Amino acid sequence: MTVPALSPRPGNLREVAEEIERATGLRVEILGGKLVMSPTPRGKHAGTVKRLIRQLSSQLPEGLDAYEMSSIALPGDPEDYCTPDLVVLPIEWEEDDEWLVEAGDVELAVEVISKSEKAKDVSAKNGWYAAAGVRTLLVLDPRGGDWALFTHPRDGEYQGRLRGKYGDELLLPAPFTQPVDTACLPVYGD
Repeated sequence: MTVPALSPRPGNLREVAEEIERATGLRVEILGGKLVMSPTPRGKHAGTVKRLIRQLSSQLPEGLDAYEMSSIALPGDPEDYCTPDLVVLPIEWEEDDEWLVEAGDVELAVEVISKSEKAKDVSAKNGWYAAAGVRTLLVLDPRGGDWALFTHPRDGEYQGRLRGKYGDELLLPAPFTQPVDTACLPVYGD
């Protein structure tokens, strides 16, 4: 696979990101003015998202739904955005012509850590979500069967932090009404 030679001009980084996605199939985000690329989800990664959607969909109040691969605008740089694996939004999103969601509309963002992630404790993106004002962030890590729930963003940090293992009870804040069954989530093999 050949990645096209691109020379970003100021204000052109999104075009570069979009071209890389088209040419390679990689998921591209712009965080802090830098391109961040990750592979498209594999089986267990995608299975984690699918199992979570099933659980959340049954308890969402009218007017909300779960969406995969919807990007959230980030503050600071008008080109910055992140693309969580799953996001819970008002259903009006389905009729919107924009491609970026306003962070204030996000009830929940979910990041599933890829098997190839280098960081031992993945928390770098948490600051981006908190700075944007995403109310609730759930990070699922199938590498070791861990989860982390972040709530109450203030001054670029989440004030509420709760960590657990797959199988531990995971209660999401309102509007969610039932615990998430993390015991059914797959764990990556060696």
